[in-house]
Amino acid sequence: MRLLIIFLSISIFISCNGKNNRKVDELKIQDNNLSRNIKEKSENLIEKNTIVVINKFPHDVNAFTQGLFFHKGFLYESTGQKGQSSLRKVEIETGKIIKKIDLAPDIFAEGAVLVNNKIYQISWLNKKCFVYDLNSFNLIKTFDYHGEGWGLTYTGSELVMSDGSNILRFINPENFQTIRLLPVTDMNFNPVNYLNELEFINGEIWANVWQSDNIIRIDTASGIIKGIIDCSILRTYIRYNTNTDVLNGIAYDPEGKRLFLTGKNWNFLFEVEIK
Repeated sequence: MRLLIIFLSISIFISCNGKNNRKVDELKIQDNNLSRNIKEKSENLIEKNTIVVINKFPHDVNAFTQGLFFHKGFLYESTGQKGQSSLRKVEIETGKIIKKIDLAPDIFAEGAVLVNNKIYQISWLNKKCFVYDLNSFNLIKTFDYHGEGWGLTYTGSELVMSDGSNILRFINPENFQTIRLLPVTDMNFNPVNYLNELEFINGEIWANVWQSDNIIRIDTASGIIKGIIDCSILRTYIRYNTNTDVLNGIAYDPEGKRLFLTGKNWNFLFEVEIK
């Protein structure tokens, strides 16, 4: 009798435990489905766009484009690589270099932007920002900073610098001191790394993502991505050689509402529209 009672107890325990396990499994499935649905809804909140090529213009294949901006009908370009770094004023339609200065051979130049008739140009590992007169390209002053320099743009009051991570640094242009840091994430708060060349467009920060054909649109308050622009179609236009590198270079003409894109050692500069 005692053995029978023990056997029945064990059977009941196994049966109940099996039911509990099934309930736990069912709850796990429900939780996974809920998480998946939340993730899908979050991803759907991010606008996804492509581009249409409107025009293409000659671009110097020796220009390792690190920074690009538009001003009064011309493009200004910062090119990188040690011994090849420069600052240029370029005629859009012909690709002709109107004005150019070469940096010291130990400088690897990166992003550049215009602030009140002064051009700010940063460097990769040299930890220096160079400030030039817009018209003469004469050096006015330099700033030192910590960390790497990748992309640079201007909001109208603050400089914004990337360093290859997901962090954007907002900087006072008067003294190059950091005002605040902005982590850039997707809708699920995952960091978006490798932020490269930057452009401030209609209140948003647009960023090339290194080693990708995407441009992301970043909310300046939250750091959350608002949109992703697939620019991979440009790969079908460029002529490849051993130096052809990644998409990098965003310039916007706010009056003409024109958007220009190029890449490192690309043979074309593109005028595109978002669709």
